Amino acid sequence: MITRYLTDCRWQVGARGAAPRLISVLLLALAPLCSGSTMAIAADSLYRAQAVVTGQGEPNRMIGFGVCLEDVLIQVSGAQKLAGDPRLSAYKAKASDYVRAYSYHDQMAGTPTRDEQGTRDRPYDLNVEFDEGKVDELLRALGLNPWLSHRPVLAVFVEMEQGTRKYMVTSDARQSELQRESLLGAATKRGMSIVLPSSAALDKLGITRAEASTAAFSQPASAASELGGEVALAGHLVWSDQELGWATEWQIDWQGRQHRWRLRGVTFDEAFRRGLGGAAQILSDNGEP
Repeated sequence: MITRYLTDCRWQVGARGAAPRLISVLLLALAPLCSGSTMAIAADSLYRAQAVVTGQGEPNRMIGFGVCLEDVLIQVSGAQKLAGDPRLSAYKAKASDYVRAYSYHDQMAGTPTRDEQGTRDRPYDLNVEFDEGKVDELLRALGLNPWLSHRPVLAVFVEMEQGTRKYMVTSDARQSELQRESLLGAATKRGMSIVLPSSAALDKLGITRAEASTAAFSQPASAASELGGEVALAGHLVWSDQELGWATEWQIDWQGRQHRWRLRGVTFDEAFRRGLGGAAQILSDNGEP
């Protein structure tokens, strides 16, 4: 079932709703200890993305192509800093020039059309595959290079905290199902490979949820090694009633340096994208998040 989900998730690039969720998140990426839960990113999939559009008309398709082009440029380069970059506006307007193939999936397949709705107003997943050579050339024009070398599997530790309630996101706990799906989607969107732990794996290691968070921040290298990951990414999300969003801190140790970054007042979906995207930017040598 996990394999089926991860295969489907490979095309997932759309964002969740903007409404804040009243739960905090801590991510954990494991490899061998969580058999069947590894999410590997194939090189060719970096040049594919998905956007949700209304109908199959050309105007909305062109908008979808632009959204997907930005996502692919970030996936291929690892440079999260391209998100919202004003330099991309001109390229996104002509995104169809970079498209190799596209297809639609009707989100309401099997649902009868309503009066005056037809297929024009139905939501579709627009799956887009871009020309690799053209995307690589565009990245170089932007002063970046494609990140096609080995991408380390992230052992990601993330703790969610809301008041006195704290827990880890695992591959099997029902209470973290939404966060788990969001995390896997964020990893796909940012072109990173992760593994999620099962509750049994944490118990087998003798790591409590509180200890996992502390260990990830204080001893990331040993924590990642124990769990089978190549690099540890630690995150701590705390819900703020005042900001109606999550206050988030991330940490990754890479090539002898400790990197930390923070953001506030965001949904956990955005926190995951910024966490995994920030890790990708560091690992791809594109600067700090």
